[in-house]
Parts: sequence; C-alpha cells; structure tokens
Amino acid sequence: MPYTTLVSSDILASHLTGDWAIVDCRFDLHNERLGREQYLAAHIPGAVHANLNDDLAGPRTGSNGRHPLPPLDALAATLGRWGITSDTQVVVYDQDVGMYASRLWWLLRYAGHAAVALLDGGWAKWTREGRPTQDGDEARVPVTFAPRSSLERPVPVDEVAAAISHPERLLLDARAAERYEGRVEPLDRVPGHIPGAVNHFFKNNATEQGTMLPPDTLREQFARVLGDTDPANVIAYCGSGVTACHNLLAMSHAGLHGGRLYPGSWSEWSSDERRAIETGTENGS
Repeated sequence: MPYTTLVSSDILASHLTGDWAIVDCRFDLHNERLGREQYLAAHIPGAVHANLNDDLAGPRTGSNGRHPLPPLDALAATLGRWGITSDTQVVVYDQDVGMYASRLWWLLRYAGHAAVALLDGGWAKWTREGRPTQDGDEARVPVTFAPRSSLERPVPVDEVAAAISHPERLLLDARAAERYEGRVEPLDRVPGHIPGAVNHFFKNNATEQGTMLPPDTLREQFARVLGDTDPANVIAYCGSGVTACHNLLAMSHAGLHGGRLYPGSWSEWSSDERRAIETGTENGS
C-alpha cells in the first residue's frame, strides 16, 4: 500500500536501500543557494536535491506568478532524472513542516503519481532523532517517467475571478495573517488578498515540533474555516502556489479531498492592477 500523504521517520529509516526515491526540497526564498548548500553539507542518505526555482517551477513572464507550474514534459524529465518510475514510492522533505516539499507532493500528483508522501517533521525531526546523514551530491539511475492521468487540476486565473462571486466556491489563502490582511507585503507588488478569500495560515497545520497535527484536529480546524463549503469547492492559494500545497496536503491527510490549487496565487493576481484586491479580515474590516 503506497504512502500518499505522510510517512514517519521510523518508516523511512527502514527504506534507505534505494527502493524509495527521497527528495530533499530545502530552500530559502531570501538565499536561493542555501538549500543546495545545506544538502551538500548533510542530507538523508540516498536523497537527491530539488531546487524550488529550477526544478519545481517553470519560466516566469512577469505576469504568471513567481513560481508558475513547470511544463509537464519538463517536470517528467526532472522526475526521470531523479530515478522515479510509475511504481516508485517517493518521500519528500524540507527543513521542517514541509512548506517547500509539499509543492513537490502536489506536482507529482499533478503528473499522475499518487505514491508520494511528506516526511513528517522533515530534516529537523530526522536530525533531532540522531538518524544517519550523508554529505556530498547523490544521484539515482535515470529512468523515463511517463505521466499518467492527473490527480490534480490547477485553477487558472480566469476561473479564480469567476469563483469570487460563486456562492459555493471558497478561496483559501495560506499566507500569514499579516500578509493576508495587507499589513505587510515583502514579496509582491501590492498587499492584500483576493476578494472574498478566507485565511488559514499553513503553519497552523503543524505542531510546535513541526509535525502534522492529527487528522481529527485538522478536520476541526478546517471546519471552522470552510464552514459549509464542500472541500472539493476550495481553491487554495498563497503567495506563489507553494505553501498553499501544504494546506491541500493537510486537507487530504484529514480526509478532506478535492481542493484545487491556484498556482499563480497572489503574485500572479496582484501583477495586474485591474484585478480587485481586498485588505483587512475576512469580513472586510
């Protein structure tokens, strides 16, 4: 039975023989080289490294967001380079809660690959437990990755615009409250959020130790945010389509399936001054 949301450090430790593909997704938005440097210094044995900008995103045009989706053929080539076949169990991790690794979780599902799970607690928990590490660069034997029918359907910007006035659709913003409310905006053109969106900061999905909350707790949290909205009618977004994937992973782990990603997110939405924005809390205050 494949792992499709989370995998524990105990379980991963028993699969360091190369049968599973392990991908280190550590990254820093303010220092793009840091994740690679950390990987070379020490990583989980057998892991390959993924760079958010180069491997998990496509070309930027200035109006399609900071981390647009990579073309499917380019994504398939990257996955093949990492030795991932249609039968490979993949485990993804980053420094802690999975804010970057969850993007690769979503991308693999986008390519039709269900057997992908986030290492619960990430690198931080792995090293706290004194588990084995390896330095230097590693590679897996390249293969041909053949995409299957997608398990995820990204939401284009026009559909997001239509969803604002649709009573059954709900936009779910994964950013911190101060960015959602428009009090600060360190990365994008203007502060605020898409009109009508509600806020659920992705870090609220995790404990103080960086592990995912239990499914029952997650369901309770999301119920307060989603209200009567069917999870399948949720459109998740964030700054650039990265941490929104963490909300979708957490929802899936809680049994709340069907939510979709708006990959362009706030960085795409706010790039066009003709698009409406909103500030303040969910009631517009």
